[in-house]
Amino acid sequence: MQLEVKTKESYRWQKEGQQFISDTVSGKRKSRKDLGVQKDGKDELACPELVLNKAMPGILFTELGSSANDSACKDSDLLPPEVCSLLNPAAIYANNEISLHDVEVYGFDYDYTLAQYADSLHPAIFSAARDILIEHYKYPEGIRKYDYNPSFAIRGLHYDIQKSLLMKIDAFHYVQLGTAYRGLQPVPDEEVIDLYGGTQHIPLYQMSGFYGKGPSIKQFMDIFSLPEMALLSCVVDHFLGHGLEFDQAHLYKDVTDAIRDVHVKGLMYQWIEQDMEKYILRGDETFAVLSRLVDHGKQLFLITNSPFSFVDKGMRHMVGPDWRQLFDVVIVQADKPSFFTDPRKPFRKLDEKGSLQWDRITRLEKGKIYRQGNLFDFLRLTEWRGPRVLYFGDHLYSDLADLMLRHGWRTGAIIPELEREIRIINTEQYMHSLTWQQALTGLLERMQTYQDAESRQVLAAWMKERQELRCITKALFNAQFGSIFRTFHNPTYFSRRLVRFSDLYMASLSCLLNYRVDFTFYPRRTPLQHEAPLWMDQLCTGCMKTPFLSDMAHIR
Repeated sequence: MQLEVKTKESYRWQKEGQQFISDTVSGKRKSRKDLGVQKDGKDELACPELVLNKAMPGILFTELGSSANDSACKDSDLLPPEVCSLLNPAAIYANNEISLHDVEVYGFDYDYTLAQYADSLHPAIFSAARDILIEHYKYPEGIRKYDYNPSFAIRGLHYDIQKSLLMKIDAFHYVQLGTAYRGLQPVPDEEVIDLYGGTQHIPLYQMSGFYGKGPSIKQFMDIFSLPEMALLSCVVDHFLGHGLEFDQAHLYKDVTDAIRDVHVKGLMYQWIEQDMEKYILRGDETFAVLSRLVDHGKQLFLITNSPFSFVDKGMRHMVGPDWRQLFDVVIVQADKPSFFTDPRKPFRKLDEKGSLQWDRITRLEKGKIYRQGNLFDFLRLTEWRGPRVLYFGDHLYSDLADLMLRHGWRTGAIIPELEREIRIINTEQYMHSLTWQQALTGLLERMQTYQDAESRQVLAAWMKERQELRCITKALFNAQFGSIFRTFHNPTYFSRRLVRFSDLYMASLSCLLNYRVDFTFYPRRTPLQHEAPLWMDQLCTGCMKTPFLSDMAHIR
């Protein structure tokens, strides 16, 4: 057997007179005749520069680190020609088949669903909570030197309270090595494995309550948790850097309470109300979505944990003074997720000044404002049940989990990070890196058969290069933690919950404007590991070459 790797992009082996090209992207292995064309009575390959060595023992390979510019074939040669990897950031992606024709009622959360906030809100939350720690919880003054770093954390991370570890966990409960941080410093892989008893695996009982909270591990799921993770890491960094002893549980609770105080004391609401142009984004698009649904005879409702005065000012800014006429039911300070599970809290009506009324609620009236309540009374009074209802929210646990699993509603997740991640996926650097990673993975899998010294040397070099490429790809999204959707190859725990709790997901509510109100969303039949892709649409989900999505390309 002989193998020549002349470039990073393609390879070939010869065994017992039969020549093969291994296409690591499509998962198929084709003969030379299948891939070539006839020229002068001889087989001509797609990459003629790749020539087989004359018969000689062992394995011959070229330098693995050669520049892609010197390659005879490019990364695109590894991809089937029909594949277009450009995805539209304004597309809606389906986890489960759903036809909007069957949806009669649309429900919405407020924060980060109807109202999209600018990133400038996060440093304000961080600074206010940091100052609360110093002034009210008597934390060291030295903490004030820390500022918010928007590039540090990503949504969906887990925090081990007793170990002060912020880390990324995949769908199979394994810590992604290289993504564990104590304070602002990375924790060596060996230490992480030692901390968890010689494994990267986190047992189910430790990490996975229904709402992402185990006895000692919490998952940060909403966008407001970004400044919380940053502050937690900065405080731990200060204590460790100055050799100060601390109780991990007390520190975690104090930081969490300080972040909560920013919300409970109304500081965040004040900032937004004072400068809505600065903090609220895409208000005109929210108005367009709501108006379009009403014009097509859909019923709308709002269930939010935010107070009425805050929601009212924001909706007036985005929609206008008559915004309540668009909604059949408006519920504020709902106390989700207990709103969906606790039947004991009754609805209370608010008057025009926001004061509570005492009369018993026997029906939910359009244009009126209600506080608290519970989903069981909501269902009884509205008779809105099952797949007729589609509810949108940004928090997978608090907004969507109960509605899908307990009540059979259809759900849509708003994931603002999706837009940026898709733009990164569309870059040439990402496509080249991922393509070669996949090629290397195929090479590694096939080369395990050969155990001679030269083969092992090749394997070691390829494994090293593959790991380097994985780290490069990870850093394209976030230098510390990578993509919120993937570890190196597995889906993240966040992705697992996203698929479980949402029928649809999108970057913003405005993506609905790109589709008809009777549009049917079909999830792609993603091949299982033992299946091969048979149709090109399995490789082109959301592809801009699709005629409909091509028309959408100008929107963003």
